[in-house]
Amino acid sequence: MDFDVGIYWDALRSSEFLHGAFLTVALALASQVAATILGFFLALMRTSRSAPVRVVSGVYAWVFRAIPTLLILLFIWNALPQLIPALTEDWFTPFLAGFIGLSVAEAAYMAEIIRSALLSVDPEQRLAAKALGMTPAQSMRKVILPQVIRIAIPPTGNELITMLKFTSLTSVISLQELLTVSQQNIAATFRYAEFYAAAATYYLVIVSILMVLQMRLERRYEWRTREAGRRRAFSRRRNAPGMGAAGAG
Repeated sequence: MDFDVGIYWDALRSSEFLHGAFLTVALALASQVAATILGFFLALMRTSRSAPVRVVSGVYAWVFRAIPTLLILLFIWNALPQLIPALTEDWFTPFLAGFIGLSVAEAAYMAEIIRSALLSVDPEQRLAAKALGMTPAQSMRKVILPQVIRIAIPPTGNELITMLKFTSLTSVISLQELLTVSQQNIAATFRYAEFYAAAATYYLVIVSILMVLQMRLERRYEWRTREAGRRRAFSRRRNAPGMGAAGAG
């Protein structure tokens, strides 16, 4: 059986595949944002002076890095409703289950990325911010976070791309994302090559766009960092002893 280009193009332009692609991107972005926020607080816990707090964060990372994401999704969709009857209601959708499962799993990895970025910032900068009268919150927002973001952007971008591919796992809980749509069409027509190729094309396009956005974001933060460095160097030269008189002469 030859590859039918007509079926392939029809699949690419179909509303089913467009809707599946939309769900895939929406789930990946929402889960990555939630995982990054949760991972940030877990990273702060890992760097805390309190041993119990560090233990809680460490146990979380250990559990969710050890258990396969597919098993987490199946547990949330199939097992949790047995334990929590409220989850049997219509509001608990496959999208919500997928969002929760992917977020809690990815947060364990984001916590390590953000923790490494936090540790890469010179501790003396916190002391300098404190000496300038900044509160811990102001120091984090104005001094630490800008540097953490710059360091964490490349690995976070890679995690988002991985998250996009992990959304295909939600096909096991009946979410109508790209892989589910492909499998439904294959079950009706037995045209494997055309529909899998259509799904692969969507993934390639989406990932390519994300890679371009990631590179632009990295360049933007790199430019800001260089500009800030030039301004600090210029300020030090101006405030150096003797520079004022020399400049006036």
